[in-house]
Amino acid sequence: MKKKKVLYHSDFSLLKTGFGRVARLILSHLYHTGKYDIVHFCCGLAEGNQAFSRLPWKSYGALPENPEEARALTQDPKLAQLASYGAQRIDDVVREEKPDVYIGVQDIWGVEFAANKNWFTNSNMAIWTTLDSLPILPMAVETAKKIEHFWCWSDFATKGLNKLGYDHVKTVRGPLDSKNFYRLKEQKRLEIRKRFNIDSSTFVVGFVFRNQLRKSVPNLLEGYKKFLDDNPTMKESKLLLHTNFIEGWGIVKLADELGLNKENIVTTYYCPACNSYGIHNFEGQPRTCPFCNTEKSYNTTSIQAGTTEEQLNEIYNVMDVYCHPFTSGGQEIPIQEAKLTELITLVTNYSCGVDSCNTEAASLPLDWSEYREHGTEFIKASTDPNSIAKQLSAVYKMKPKQRAKMGKRARKWVIDNFSIERIGKQIEDFIDGCPEIDVETIYEAKSNQNPKAIIDETLTDEEWITSLYKKVLDMTVDKADKGFQYWAGEMGKGMSRRSVEDYFRGTARKELREKETLADVVDKDDEGRRILYVIPESAGDVYMATSLFRSLKEQYPEHNLYVAAMAQYQTILEGNPHIHKVIPYHELMDNINYTEGGGANEDYHKGWFDITFLSHVTVQRIPAYTHNGVDKIAFDIKY
Repeated sequence: MKKKKVLYHSDFSLLKTGFGRVARLILSHLYHTGKYDIVHFCCGLAEGNQAFSRLPWKSYGALPENPEEARALTQDPKLAQLASYGAQRIDDVVREEKPDVYIGVQDIWGVEFAANKNWFTNSNMAIWTTLDSLPILPMAVETAKKIEHFWCWSDFATKGLNKLGYDHVKTVRGPLDSKNFYRLKEQKRLEIRKRFNIDSSTFVVGFVFRNQLRKSVPNLLEGYKKFLDDNPTMKESKLLLHTNFIEGWGIVKLADELGLNKENIVTTYYCPACNSYGIHNFEGQPRTCPFCNTEKSYNTTSIQAGTTEEQLNEIYNVMDVYCHPFTSGGQEIPIQEAKLTELITLVTNYSCGVDSCNTEAASLPLDWSEYREHGTEFIKASTDPNSIAKQLSAVYKMKPKQRAKMGKRARKWVIDNFSIERIGKQIEDFIDGCPEIDVETIYEAKSNQNPKAIIDETLTDEEWITSLYKKVLDMTVDKADKGFQYWAGEMGKGMSRRSVEDYFRGTARKELREKETLADVVDKDDEGRRILYVIPESAGDVYMATSLFRSLKEQYPEHNLYVAAMAQYQTILEGNPHIHKVIPYHELMDNINYTEGGGANEDYHKGWFDITFLSHVTVQRIPAYTHNGVDKIAFDIKY
């Protein structure tokens, strides 16, 4: 029985992001079932990334491998953002791989474009996204309205869409592996502390996070300072921040403003040269690694270089309590990791934090006040520092037995609701329940981009820009989009509508041209009987090449002769009786494996031509024909 091919669209599975870690768990789970062919379409990475070879499944990069193509995408911030999510290459990948099932796992703006594709098939394709605020993003509402399988990472988001009438939306949580995170034996925990000069009696408050705006670092620092002030015996306490001190919030500056002693704040350093980590006060970066003495290799953790999950489990086990204040979030995986290590967790009681603050989850909720995010008007949470201080004091004063009881209940809640065994089975059930589809027909669908679209000139500039995006590039934007803001700003400086329109139409033409494959130009009834002669330019070379075509037809009388040339030289070939069809030249044709295929290896495409002649390569690409004019022709020239 043929295996179903699954295209999983998300962050690369070796990245230390939430999406990357979930991809690693899900794809490993599916791979080890042996039931599926797996293809991973990786956001943010270029095609041909060397790290792809480290994994047992096929991986594609969302960005083009050619640096010039990648740079061309950066002029419009909206196009650049979408390109990093794969909007420019996804059509090529699905037409190459023809998946039976597609699962897009990303923030909604990173996968919404896939749901708008002509090939998106409701029965076999799902969007699995993080939604973190009310009111629900209109883009998410519109996507949920038209697709059958729309999954959220939290009940908070699912209930928000259910209330709007979309009862088919359901919660599928990001999975965790409970075998990777657990409470260590007390002796081991004390040994780890001793290794980093943290006394056994020191009360350690922890926070594991990406240093982003939505992580409420100022609130945590203020709340922690108040906790120290309220508990004078806590002067030796530590606030362990497992994050990158260079990006995002200026943690040192904020601590100085509050009068927090820098000795109270520690962080995780990591060295990729020897895979060692340390817990120290922040003293700048990069530093020389104290373990292997490699210069400039010791940095605070990042998504590119950070601790293993085994090491991260040790870091959680250094903590006495885990505190996670944030403005909003899709799931906030470190909360569940901390619970698996049987820590009491303090969580902002908004967004996905609501899920973690129910009775079974054994959290202590943090109070918050509402504010609105500028530009989107989303409700966001500002966590109350007084609530942080109050709940830290509550944990500090809690009896050891009560802490242990809450910690065990928290671990059970995560295993029951987030384990890879549970979530992996949900994904399996979805894939196994997908009906057979005609992939050959589905992926022949054309793009909706239209460089000739008519735009109403009576629209206001704002309406006109959004209309260009929608009708020409088949993209939905609003005033908050960086691309919209860029073009509105340029027009405000005096750029004409004509210049903006030329850019949009040119972009659409270029992308349509790049998405076209040889399957679009060859006949359907001559497979196995095709020859391609590639001669891109110039007028003289194209004209001289015509002298060979009669001989080619005599040599291969059963084959149709296709000739590829640039558009400006194709008239030279018109009316030639030996040519079956003239087709546009593309630089990919310089690669004979692209036109003829990869041979007998079933992992490669079979190509479109039996024989390809690349005579231009030794003339126009790598001149290799001069021979000082003394070479002798070893064959008869008949024509």
